[in-house]
Amino acid sequence: MAGSPDLWSRWGEFQRFEARGMRGGEALIQELNRIVYTSGVSSPVTSKRGLSARLRYLDSKAGREALRDQGVSPRTLRTWMRSKGKVSPTAANRDRIDSAYWERRRENLIRSGWLARHLDNGGRGQRMEIYPVDQAHVPEARRRPALSQRTLTVRYIWGDLVDAWAKKDADTIDEIWDDVITDLDSDYGAYAYVSSIGISG
Repeated sequence: MAGSPDLWSRWGEFQRFEARGMRGGEALIQELNRIVYTSGVSSPVTSKRGLSARLRYLDSKAGREALRDQGVSPRTLRTWMRSKGKVSPTAANRDRIDSAYWERRRENLIRSGWLARHLDNGGRGQRMEIYPVDQAHVPEARRRPALSQRTLTVRYIWGDLVDAWAKKDADTIDEIWDDVITDLDSDYGAYAYVSSIGISG
């Protein structure tokens, strides 16, 4: 696993006592996914508005290719487009449309540079809230003391983070998380694993 070997190995014994959490890098991936999903079409694909919005977004060469990658045939797509809403996709095809939409949106946010610029915030960075592992099920004698929510303003990592996320490179994201938590000084080892993180903005 990437990152400081000592940092990650400290989790092993602690996890035996039912502390619940995930690697910080995994939490970063989940938070970037959340940002992308909340920036797109909010109506569900099961609604007429949500379906129409996704099909409009995918009405391009790249969008049609994304639909084909999900298993939607060109003939089926032409039937939907020509019917002007009178022919409705099956539930399975709605799922394929939704997957194609989000995959294409993810690619567009990366390619355009929007996501990296948004997170870099003109060099000012973003505030990150770090929620520690859940120790509710850990025997009191085994709990780490003073694990509280921490807040950092994080700068400079965003371009590298988005690049690693675009490549689905979890090892590099683990290393980036290692860099983030070194700003917590002596507490950093306690935040190698977390319940979740939140990125403002």
